[in-house]
Amino acid sequence: MSARQGVLASIKAHWQRILLALAALAICVGGPLAWYMLPPGAMHFAGGRQVDLADYPGPSPVGVPAELRNAPLIVRGKYLTEAADCAACHTTTGGTPYAGGRAFRTPFGTLYSPNITADAETGIGRWSDAEFLRALHKGIGKDGSRLYPAFPYESYTLLTDEDGKAIKAYLFSLPKHHGAPPPNAMNFPFNQRWLMGLWSAFYNPDTRFRPNVERSAEWNRGAYMVEALAHCGDCHTPRNPGQALDNRRKFAGGVVDGWLAYNITQNKDSGIGAWTDQQIADYLKTGHTVGRGSAGGPMAEAVDVSLSKIAASDIRAIVTYLRTIPPVSTARLPAPKAEAASDRHSEMAGAANPRGKQVFEGACVSCHGWSGRSLIHPDATLVGARSVNDTGASNVALAVLSGIQRPAPSLSMPAFRGSYSDAEIAAVANYVTARFGAKGAALTAKDVAKLRIQSAP
Repeated sequence: MSARQGVLASIKAHWQRILLALAALAICVGGPLAWYMLPPGAMHFAGGRQVDLADYPGPSPVGVPAELRNAPLIVRGKYLTEAADCAACHTTTGGTPYAGGRAFRTPFGTLYSPNITADAETGIGRWSDAEFLRALHKGIGKDGSRLYPAFPYESYTLLTDEDGKAIKAYLFSLPKHHGAPPPNAMNFPFNQRWLMGLWSAFYNPDTRFRPNVERSAEWNRGAYMVEALAHCGDCHTPRNPGQALDNRRKFAGGVVDGWLAYNITQNKDSGIGAWTDQQIADYLKTGHTVGRGSAGGPMAEAVDVSLSKIAASDIRAIVTYLRTIPPVSTARLPAPKAEAASDRHSEMAGAANPRGKQVFEGACVSCHGWSGRSLIHPDATLVGARSVNDTGASNVALAVLSGIQRPAPSLSMPAFRGSYSDAEIAAVANYVTARFGAKGAALTAKDVAKLRIQSAP
């Protein structure tokens, strides 16, 4: 070999080593990154063998409950539309049902839900069945534009064609509303809808529901209710940097309009593992259960317009499914304090936080009581409530800011947004968590200011 050939061989070997090192680095870095950014599917945790619906030997887990199987199409569509919680997102406070216009403030800008009444010009009156199903399953609108995943098509993609068509039939049976929502105000580059095509390619499975033959019929029905219709994960599962559901921490808690959608895994401290089946069922149906607290914010709304209308058999199926969710611990959610506070109000929590105690005494104690056990209404009892045992205290502050409006016989709470400053609301939230919870919060006026913006009417 000549000297020149030796030099060339040495250079070649050197570059081969560099390329191998870069490849190894890409594997070491890119592999874990891909693992993190591409989470498993919603029902991956359950294991077992999934089959097409046509091959499932048990009773069909999709559609409506047995007592409605022979009901007219619109009746079945109404049940499915309510189970899918469509009204919550597509109706403004006091507005026409399904007329859209509700604002969703995200870190990337503000979205407004569309009008999904059958109005031909401003709604979906000219949509065909195929176009409606394409939106549900693929997140693509009538004009071919990509929909933002605030519309949970990565969950609705599990809906069968028959159920999707029934939902459309019901929506088309309702009074039409002529009116377009405000234009979206998304920041660049998130205002480029074509980017949602890339998001969908990674995170939308675009597959219909496939039952698990190694689980019970009730479990499969619960899976369809939770994952496809109620899309619980869109609120209760944390998201990865790509804004996809991080199903490795399935149902460990998420954030909606500033409200914490709490951990609903089987963890006994942070989640609902210590709840009885009846307590879970009561909470889903009424938004309240003794010793566990009352729903507020988006969860209260979901109960009122959706879950409270679900058949008892489907509530049981949901509970059966939730019981199998792997436990996950959430640092800010210790085991709730089960004991009531003292009826006396000269305790250390007040001495340490006199402003918080003053606000509580002036606006809160008449309903909630000094002990946390309400003499007015069980919904106002704070003992054992998740919100007062949340060391972040965001839901307590939001309840003070926005109130909790519930239909009778539930108890409503007035909003104090205009009555108290950010510092005063932070003080009372910290006082409440210190007095009635396992550990006091350290909310600041700055924190409340952000919550005030997120929860603005």
